[in-house]
Amino acid sequence: MELLTDNALMLQVKSSELDRLGLLFKRYGRSLYGFYFRITRDEALSEDLVQDVFERVLKYRHTYRGDGKFITWLFHLARNVLADHLKKTKKAGISTDIDKKQDVLPDLSVPEEARQKEEQLQLMEKALDHLPLDKKELLLLSKLQGVKYKDIAELHHCTEANVKVRVFRAVQDLKEVFMKLQAKSINI
Repeated sequence: MELLTDNALMLQVKSSELDRLGLLFKRYGRSLYGFYFRITRDEALSEDLVQDVFERVLKYRHTYRGDGKFITWLFHLARNVLADHLKKTKKAGISTDIDKKQDVLPDLSVPEEARQKEEQLQLMEKALDHLPLDKKELLLLSKLQGVKYKDIAELHHCTEANVKVRVFRAVQDLKEVFMKLQAKSINI
């Protein structure tokens, strides 16, 4: 069986072969969920946002041309879904604070090295949460989702060089916030 490209699948969805959307969901559902969860820190909301993206894929399938990468078009929809959600919650006066504090006791059965790595990861996640949404999104797309700079440039309507500069600056900001948080946690 020949593996269809994302573009070919989406073109089939566009021509009313709606069962093909399931394959795209299998390919990108987890990736979108991870993208949203890292921004919202809310499992149920992340699942809802992924569903909203695929509803929009159906709704706007007629606009898909197939001349670019499918992932660029998909993340364009995903960014719009997130922006709409943030506008709606802001209008409703709902707090979107993603720094929900959790008091967790250390697991003494975990070796010290593994515990330190876990603490570093948690600190990195916290540092990522301190970045503005645009920088956080750039890092999530480029570093965690593996989206190419060229595709991010298309999403942001700018040049690839501009994306490289923005990602570089976002990484620098992340390092700075991480170091501050690390220093703060050592002094506690």
